[in-house]
Amino acid sequence: MKLYYNPLSTFSQKALMAFYEKDVPFEREVVSLGDPDARIAYEKIYPIGKVPLAIMEDGHMIPESTIIVEYLEDHYDQGTRLIPKDADEARHVRFMDRMIDHYVTETSRTILFNQLKFREYLPFDLERASKYLNISYNYLNRDLENNAWICGKDFSMADCALIPCLYYLQDSFPFVAHANLVRYWKDAQQRPTYKRVQEESIPAWKALQEGHK
Repeated sequence: MKLYYNPLSTFSQKALMAFYEKDVPFEREVVSLGDPDARIAYEKIYPIGKVPLAIMEDGHMIPESTIIVEYLEDHYDQGTRLIPKDADEARHVRFMDRMIDHYVTETSRTILFNQLKFREYLPFDLERASKYLNISYNYLNRDLENNAWICGKDFSMADCALIPCLYYLQDSFPFVAHANLVRYWKDAQQRPTYKRVQEESIPAWKALQEGHK
């Protein structure tokens, strides 16, 4: 299996964490979407041009981070179980995964890209992003009051979705007023699989910042 990804992409990091948690071997291909030639080459493989993308040995393509995690869970009975077997618990994990992707990941990119001046946003877009993040922080902080991880005592796909966002949000839209979320972030940084992700993502992020000065 081959994974096309970018180390700065939170959705890519989500997929990487799942591969590491499930202990599934894979071939990796970094996609430099900021390079016009690299983007054109990648779009010949996957015309939509988004990462991550997993391609099986038979050529079958699996796009979208959540679907990649679902595939790994269904086909590899090893490592961390990221989606519970119990139907109700699995539904909750999938719900939280969707909520995080839509209202944390996507909105955090709006805040971050605006600060870096990668894109120009209307005041309405920034106000909506701030609103969604504040609502999400309150919701997550409440749920983490008695839970070690997002959906309870066990690490799940929802954590793979949230943790990568927090690295960027700690500076671009701080959550220091939410004690349970702060504790969660500290614990997340000690998880071996996320440390592996950061070994690649942090140098890439620092290089981007230096180049943007």
